[in-house]
Amino acid sequence: MTNGVSKDPSPNDTGATNENLQDLVAQSDTGARTPPGPAGKIILTVAALWSLFQIWIASPLPFILGFGVFNDTESRSIHLAFAIFLAFLAYPPRKNSPHDYIPVHDWVMALIGAFCAGYIFIFYEQLAGRPAAPITADIIVACIGMLLLLEATRRALGPPLMIVAAVFLAYTFAGPYMPAILAHKGEGLASVANHQWITTEGVFGIALGVSTSFVFLFVLFGALLDKAGAGNYFIKVAFSLMGHLRGGPAKAAVVSSAMTGLISGSSIANVVTTGTFTIPLMKRVGFPGEKAGAVEVASSVNGQIMPPVMGAAAFLMVEYVGISYFEVVKHAFLPALISYIALVYIVHLEAMKANMQGLPRAVEPKPWVRRVLGILTGFLLVTALAMIVYYGVGWMKPAFGDAASWIIAGLLAVVYAALIVFAARFPELELDDPNTAVTVLPEPGPTVKSGLHFLLPVVVLVWCLMVERLSPGLSAFWAAMLLIFILLTQRPLKAMVRRRGGIGAQFKAGAVDLRDGLIDGARNMIGIGIATATAGVIVGSVSQTGVGAVLADLVEVLSFGHILLMLILTAVLSLILGMGLPTTANYIVVSSLLAPVIVELGTQSGLIVPLIAVHMFVFYFGIMADVTPPVGLASFAAAAISGGDPIRTGFVAFFYSLRTAVLPFLFIFNTDLLLIDVDWAHGIFIFFIATAAILIFSAATQGFFLARSRIHESLLLLLIAFTLFRPGFWMDMLVPPYEEVEASKLTEVAATLEPNTQLRLRISGLDEVGAPREFVALLEIPAGTSGPERIAAAGVQLVERDGEVIVDNVAFGSPAQKAGLDWDQKIIKVRQPVSQPWKELMYIPALLLLALVIVIQRKRRDAAEPVKAEA
Repeated sequence: MTNGVSKDPSPNDTGATNENLQDLVAQSDTGARTPPGPAGKIILTVAALWSLFQIWIASPLPFILGFGVFNDTESRSIHLAFAIFLAFLAYPPRKNSPHDYIPVHDWVMALIGAFCAGYIFIFYEQLAGRPAAPITADIIVACIGMLLLLEATRRALGPPLMIVAAVFLAYTFAGPYMPAILAHKGEGLASVANHQWITTEGVFGIALGVSTSFVFLFVLFGALLDKAGAGNYFIKVAFSLMGHLRGGPAKAAVVSSAMTGLISGSSIANVVTTGTFTIPLMKRVGFPGEKAGAVEVASSVNGQIMPPVMGAAAFLMVEYVGISYFEVVKHAFLPALISYIALVYIVHLEAMKANMQGLPRAVEPKPWVRRVLGILTGFLLVTALAMIVYYGVGWMKPAFGDAASWIIAGLLAVVYAALIVFAARFPELELDDPNTAVTVLPEPGPTVKSGLHFLLPVVVLVWCLMVERLSPGLSAFWAAMLLIFILLTQRPLKAMVRRRGGIGAQFKAGAVDLRDGLIDGARNMIGIGIATATAGVIVGSVSQTGVGAVLADLVEVLSFGHILLMLILTAVLSLILGMGLPTTANYIVVSSLLAPVIVELGTQSGLIVPLIAVHMFVFYFGIMADVTPPVGLASFAAAAISGGDPIRTGFVAFFYSLRTAVLPFLFIFNTDLLLIDVDWAHGIFIFFIATAAILIFSAATQGFFLARSRIHESLLLLLIAFTLFRPGFWMDMLVPPYEEVEASKLTEVAATLEPNTQLRLRISGLDEVGAPREFVALLEIPAGTSGPERIAAAGVQLVERDGEVIVDNVAFGSPAQKAGLDWDQKIIKVRQPVSQPWKELMYIPALLLLALVIVIQRKRRDAAEPVKAEA
């Protein structure tokens, strides 16, 4: 890693550079120690056994065969035992510690740590027989386990998360000695040990459960997909399709990183996987070292937000928000897609600024008419095939019953075999040396056709998640099973089709790939397993001490009750914590502390914020940690390849990532971007408008549109982008959407509303602890013949006392109860919706402004071109 002027690494430096990069990935993701001899074999064997255990508990086999069935708590215990054991063996305690052998004390800590983690599984029946009554052995095991978990965290993830967890633990004991605002009664050793280690409130809580049930299978899926050759395939396809465009290698880097996000949930591993090839090519077409690295970092980090395989935090949302993974994917899809489109556009603008050209094509394209017809024919064929599959499978299930699954599996095998035969007609894709001269790009046709079978596991995963609505763990299991089948059979089948012989050797090579994939999947999970367990310590401390409510009040005071300032504080806190905490732990800490506060504060101010929007907000800023200087490890990995300065690379990458940073603020105030309660037609419209808005925003932040922008033009572009994203902001200023009336007129207003219209009621009452609070309730008014009848149908009874409207009773399960109404609350104001023009009318002045900017910049660009020509 060098500072200063960027340079292309020479072929002689390539081995050292690659070795340093792999070491960086190992230190952050997989563990830097794989010693030779028996010790190394033990690490690899245990890692493979961990993967096999996870496949076993995810499969239906334990229930079919009637043995090896583990409940959630037992599975979490075994999962953490594997993680701690491998953490002490694979991660040395210090950078200068021995890497070629494992000291005795590491073996001892690994075995004791695994026993402490597995204690709940080993003594499950005894512990279940004495709930909340730990004996001395329980307390001793819990204390030793906590200390070893913190040490494993320090080794695998660095000191920050360990320090944060230790501070929360210390706070649990030191409650009586804290300042008044933070004081609590304090907890004893037995109580803390039981809460954190023996129950599922702390270490073995929801976060570790998600790591056990969902995350491992998706990480393993990615590792197997990479070993099958899909990573190289995605990179080659992206370059063959986009390499000829302006700044083509950079655009291909963005697309290949988006596809590689299917394989790797790690930003750093994504940078190294694709960046080793893409960054030198970007530099070759004119990108400076820092910008080349920054493009790779920005695109790799976004891989964590790209459905259907997202970062580990996405699976935690399933549990914390209480929605299906299908819903999480649906809400995440549009922001992730437009963010990647914007990054491609940023690359295009950088290429325009520097007048870059693309790489030469492999073949000349067909005339545009034939190309359009070919694309249209392909689209129609894919659409027809999708309809046949969808409706065909839908017909098979009722027609064949239980046998349908076997028939579908057989058809899938036939499709796979056909794709293998098809792929065998084309040469294998070899990853080019990035330090050699590139004269032409790969041919798009043969490149795409050589690996279509790699898409089958992704299709199976998406089908199981989206259509069958299986659990994420079971969906990943079936996709992983198909991948295992592909790994074992693709080489022998291709050898048979090509009539080259050596089928046994090819099968053995596939088995080696499978073994390596199982090992890599497990080693990639060490840090995630440790992080979720340690984050559980923080969550357990919050639940045991009640500090969450205290911190929430503190943040509310600091934000002066203003929702936007609250969001900014949350974003800053996520970025600060993200400098030391991995994305998953960052998400757990911030969401558990601040997500309920944002929802509550929004309700008090009249902004109804869906919980999923808040969790997505925290998730987005959590992933920014790998970009944010001075600690963004992805930027250091990219700088190691580019030869650029890592800090400057991080700042440029953060600047490129502004498009990602602005999206969370927008979808808090405009939940249409998350496709919440949006139909298909409206969703398509939102996609086109949001894409145009994010492209205009990117042009404004880059200072270049059709030509270099002046300051006032950039400000106009920002104004246009904001209007496209939030047209209702301006329309509400022109024509308020609600009319405020006195509470005494509630029944009169209810009589005039359309059925199922929501009224906004300003409510004054008490919270759960008896403190006064005001909030806005959305009360749905059912159909009825009169105002009093419709209010009664909503499930609320009202009385008037001294001119005030009081809630006298609320029916269980009624719209009133769902709105948050309760006995003895006072209705202060009623806001009824009024007729308002379409908010989309605000697009007209925005587009007129855009046309003005285009005219001005086009004149300036056309005037500058003759000057360049003369020069």
